[in-house]
Amino acid sequence: MSGKIVLIDGHSILNRAFFGLPDLTNSEGLHTNAIYGFLNILFRILEEEKPQHLAVAFDVSKPTFRHEMYKEYKGTRKGMADELRQQVPVMKEMLRAMGVCVYEMPGYEADDVLGTVAQIAQGAGLTVSIISGDRDLLQLATDTIRIRIPKTKKTGTEIENYYAQDVIEHYQVTPKQFIDVKALMGDTSDNIPGIPGVGEKTATKIIAEYDSIENAYAHIDDIKPNKAQESLREHYETACLSKVLATIITDAPIDVDLEQTRMGNLFTKEAYLLCRRLGFKNLLKRFEQVDADETNQIQQDTGNTGHVIIVSSEEADTFAEKIRGMRIGVTVCGTKRAIYGMAVATEEENVFIAVSTEENPRILADICKKASKVIASDVKKILKFIPEQDILKYMEEGHFVDVSVGAYLLNPLKNAYPYDEIASEYCGFMVKTTEELIGKMSIDEAVAKQADNGVACAVTDGYVALKAWDKIEAALEEQHMAELYNTMEMPLVYVLDEMEKNGIRVCAEDLKEYGERLAVGIEERMHSIYAQAGEEFNINSPKQLGVILFEKLQLPYGKKTKTGYSTAADVLEKLAGEYPIVSEILEYRQLTKLKSTYADGLAAYIQEDGRIHGTFNQTITATGRISSTEPNLQNIPIRMELGRQIRKVFVPKDGYCFVDADYSQIELRLLAHMSADETLIEAYQSDKDIHRITASQVFNIPFEEVTEQERRNAKAVNFGIVYGISSFGLSQDLSISVKEAANYMEHYFKTYPRIKQYLDGLVESAKEKGYAETLYERRRPMPELASGNFMQRAFGERVAMNAPIQGSAADIMKLAMIGVFKRLKKEGCESKLLIQVHDELLIEAKTEEVELIKRILQEEMTGAAQLKVALEVDIHAGENWYEAK
Repeated sequence: MSGKIVLIDGHSILNRAFFGLPDLTNSEGLHTNAIYGFLNILFRILEEEKPQHLAVAFDVSKPTFRHEMYKEYKGTRKGMADELRQQVPVMKEMLRAMGVCVYEMPGYEADDVLGTVAQIAQGAGLTVSIISGDRDLLQLATDTIRIRIPKTKKTGTEIENYYAQDVIEHYQVTPKQFIDVKALMGDTSDNIPGIPGVGEKTATKIIAEYDSIENAYAHIDDIKPNKAQESLREHYETACLSKVLATIITDAPIDVDLEQTRMGNLFTKEAYLLCRRLGFKNLLKRFEQVDADETNQIQQDTGNTGHVIIVSSEEADTFAEKIRGMRIGVTVCGTKRAIYGMAVATEEENVFIAVSTEENPRILADICKKASKVIASDVKKILKFIPEQDILKYMEEGHFVDVSVGAYLLNPLKNAYPYDEIASEYCGFMVKTTEELIGKMSIDEAVAKQADNGVACAVTDGYVALKAWDKIEAALEEQHMAELYNTMEMPLVYVLDEMEKNGIRVCAEDLKEYGERLAVGIEERMHSIYAQAGEEFNINSPKQLGVILFEKLQLPYGKKTKTGYSTAADVLEKLAGEYPIVSEILEYRQLTKLKSTYADGLAAYIQEDGRIHGTFNQTITATGRISSTEPNLQNIPIRMELGRQIRKVFVPKDGYCFVDADYSQIELRLLAHMSADETLIEAYQSDKDIHRITASQVFNIPFEEVTEQERRNAKAVNFGIVYGISSFGLSQDLSISVKEAANYMEHYFKTYPRIKQYLDGLVESAKEKGYAETLYERRRPMPELASGNFMQRAFGERVAMNAPIQGSAADIMKLAMIGVFKRLKKEGCESKLLIQVHDELLIEAKTEEVELIKRILQEEMTGAAQLKVALEVDIHAGENWYEAK
């Protein structure tokens, strides 16, 4: 037999890949970084080696003959991280799917299996490459067996290669002598004892001179130094035991048929499907032929036999009649203002309708009206073209279903919910991703440009939505989140759609003037900074700024890194009180951010109607909070006065004013309710300043004598507790020692004993269940709590404390928004809900309706939940957002 065989040490390479790559998970939450890294190493090795044979050996989690000889063998090793352990069986599944021969043998280690297979392969005339991160395998090197050890360096993974001669050159001993060196010096990794007082240098010297432990012992009187001589004399039996433990068996009783190791086509259909399931999109290009075959098979398996394109109004109207009373899947392609086309999936067929941008909205509305239920991955996009008079009816009937929102509730940790992942998780079949079909374009862009496969993507999206919903709905029922979906998340889609359609008016002239004022402020601070520094420099350059502050001006707290001094905000804030230049630098940074992000940035979003129509997202945050993008209207700064003034440029239309309603301390009130702490509940019921009460109770000061500083400290503790703050974090917030902060927290928990009990209980519950839960049974999965990484676990504990409270606050706000939305519709108000910012709602109120709007906000927001402490709302009206707030 001729050719080459590659043998891989499975656990060793999997372990190297696990620690060499950041944590990755697929849509199911399965950790995948070790598998992904292993496959990349495997493919690289195969491209270099071009072998005819391939096998992978794994350890078996049972004692070996070495443990029977020496019970402490490998006794010092830490257990495998859970994130890695769960990947081992999947890695084996992947290898078997690729047709790769996998060896495992109880009672022996993977090294013994590799050694045995290598000897058999060498005897059969094959050249052998063994891939492992374990240098113990160097003892197997010969002129035809090469040991290849991957090493991770800054420049990437490099591979060291060792034939027998390479071992001699590098270690000054032969591969066989390498065993004796290890036996003398011992090995802390495998807990091989060795003999006391002999390290690598002395062991190498002894074995290089005497060839073996046995021969060295035969010349014991000649051994130098004397300390090594005495140690070997006294511990010879231990040295012999260590040698047996260190020796790799090359004749293990394993059945080896080299024909079974012969490589075939690795890129099989089974391996392709597993790669898709694991989310390895970058590897799918290796499966080009399988990809094409699989797509055809998928269409046959699922009944998705393609699509019909309709381009005439008459045919579209006929189709609309045909689907009357049916459940349909719909995907709209276009913008917020225009439809390029729409895909409609039924149980029997898929249709793509592209009549004209003028006619398409009418056709879409007609189709949606005639269907019994409309299922989509983005219902908000459809609602943009639904007549306003139908919205409330559809909302109350549950006419529309959004599969992305459902999938989000089931797994809120994902960044997105593309149709290929929905198909894989809930439909039981695979489909091509948009990237595979249309590259980096969106479906909207691909359809607009009439790109190849654009319509196919739209059709697949609608088809998958239709097929997936029943499974998603069943999963929501099983996880007790069906009510959450039906009464909160799906109705909220209608609310967010209207807010986006309403937009908010911006006075462009005021915005321009605001930007000019910022430019003047930036210029003034820039010149002042130059004057104090004694020279001009680039203030935006951390490197130049660091040199000025910490070398030229000799300011304290200079932390030098590889790229220069750190000028991060936390470093500068420590200095700002004492050094005016630092205070001005921080102000300069704030002003430049205000100008670029808001004064200049917002102008680009003003549309023809003079309003900004942003996007509100409900499937982004793991806690359930709504986020705002294009632009982010929730992040407008309010801490500094000049930042708050940006709100002056947001103005209502003529004949209207703004009414702003803001929950008062909702998260702290929820903490009182959920912990059932009687002291905190009583504090709220007393209707006094909660932070002053806390300061009085925690610091043991009469209520009337609490200073503003003590109140601020108590406020930081109150809100810090809600967010699972540590004593270190509190010390940073209050600029006090960690010991003082820990003392504050200790007094706090003595004052409110049920809170500590409640928070600890949240962590234990999350560990047990694997998720945290809000009052409304929204789940936030907590994989961090099972992490082998201490920092990840600590982060997980903070999230476990905070997610139920923050998530419940978000849920209550959503219920309030739905309540306000319905009231505005049912009472025939012309006032409109515009913006939600965390605990705040903004309404553009018709002047004649202001008092009614205030009453609606008061009733709906305070009535959104019944807690042990009353919900309170601050409501203000004004001629712009600044005045209303």
